[in-house]
Amino acid sequence: MREKLAAALVTPVKAMRWAYLPLLMVYFAYGALGLIGIAEAFWIKKALKMTPAELAALNVWLTLPWTIKMVFGSLVDSVPILGSQRRAYVFIGAGLIALGMLLLAAAAAGVVTSVSLEALFVTASVVTVVGVVLQDVVADAMSTEVVARVEADGVTPRPEGDVQRDLAMVQVLGRLALSLGIFSVAGLAGLMAQWFSYTSVFLIGLAVPLISVTGALLVRLDTSERQPIDWRILGGGLVFGAAVMALALGKVPYGQEIIFLLSMTVVTVMLTRVTGDLDLEARRRIFYAAIIIFLFRATPGVGEGYRWFTIDRLGFDEAFYGVLQQTGAALALLGTWLLSDLITRQRIVRVLLWLTVLSTLFTLPNLALALGLHTVTEPLLGIGARTIALIDAAAESPFAQLSMVPLLTLVAINAPAGRRATWFALMASLMNLALVAGSLGTKYLNLLFHVDRGSYDTLPALITTAMLLGLIIPLTAIVLFGRRT
Repeated sequence: MREKLAAALVTPVKAMRWAYLPLLMVYFAYGALGLIGIAEAFWIKKALKMTPAELAALNVWLTLPWTIKMVFGSLVDSVPILGSQRRAYVFIGAGLIALGMLLLAAAAAGVVTSVSLEALFVTASVVTVVGVVLQDVVADAMSTEVVARVEADGVTPRPEGDVQRDLAMVQVLGRLALSLGIFSVAGLAGLMAQWFSYTSVFLIGLAVPLISVTGALLVRLDTSERQPIDWRILGGGLVFGAAVMALALGKVPYGQEIIFLLSMTVVTVMLTRVTGDLDLEARRRIFYAAIIIFLFRATPGVGEGYRWFTIDRLGFDEAFYGVLQQTGAALALLGTWLLSDLITRQRIVRVLLWLTVLSTLFTLPNLALALGLHTVTEPLLGIGARTIALIDAAAESPFAQLSMVPLLTLVAINAPAGRRATWFALMASLMNLALVAGSLGTKYLNLLFHVDRGSYDTLPALITTAMLLGLIIPLTAIVLFGRRT
């Protein structure tokens, strides 16, 4: 047992290489964006008029840039900027993230009066997401490029098993970097939101994009691989993006649902084209694995109503939310670290089966709080609302980052040279479409079980429904397709 624990601790350290640093700093910066998360959530509740259902609907729009990663991926693979196919795009993404921070600060300060706070908030959110997506595409491409395919002599091919193992560990290191980014700012985010004005917090957030820029400057990260522009991918993605913008700005009825169906069609067609060179067995494994993970990620959530309930009824403040995030982030980092060796050796179905069951169990404390169970446990056992919430955060967090590792490994192994960014972007687009489906489900649930500021009577039914769907949908997929992966 001691040897296994020691191996689990040492494995990520031994897997680390200097060449991995730029992509890991991009993932770290993504996690560190949580620095403004608590301030943003409390500011939204206090300053904006948006309901949980409207915020869930907005989250659909904010997820859509992730579903057109193929556009960014094609650009990164084919269009150098000043001779750079990697570093320049990291810089552009950082600039967009910084612009988003400045827009949020302006909204919180009330210095822009020509547009509503809601409009400014939406604009800032979209700009930030686009910047993050652009950097993420670069990191995804690098995650397959940084692993050596030949020995030190530059000629002898490395054993395929060693290459695949390294590719898997790069994905694990990416999740660790993301978890470390979240951990590094979680508690600080709560304290800053309580001590400083929201405007100040958003301005301090400008330090985050500097992290990815620093990584890009430290290590040479541009690739010699270059693919001619595939206008069927790039052009199709641009047309799709234009259609998304038209439907969003035109406020077309059921526009989000139309975009989701259109997105699924476009991404599926593009994936079929890109995977055409793979052998039938590899395509079959990726296909069924993608279906299972898609449905696992497509389950709806509860929405912002639960957070507002904890603020209004349970008295959770910014500092305590920082404690919750710090606890969860610490255990997520530790769990990802210790389970990294195990998770890369397990079948996707087994990993997702356990994650599904555990995710359902970890929803029970939230339901207990919504039902008022803490009013019974506190006088009898001394376990109040904050203790229950802390236990839940501690139990749930280690598994959130693990669900994507098996699929990312499968994708990395089969990524074709010269089209790595496009390949990763398309698979990521499919997985992010699952999040769109989940956000749509969250919107529908919030419309069915109306929750708003001060109105939480339907919250228990909302949590119960979301919990059952989160169990039934993935289990059904595993039963139907698990043996085919």
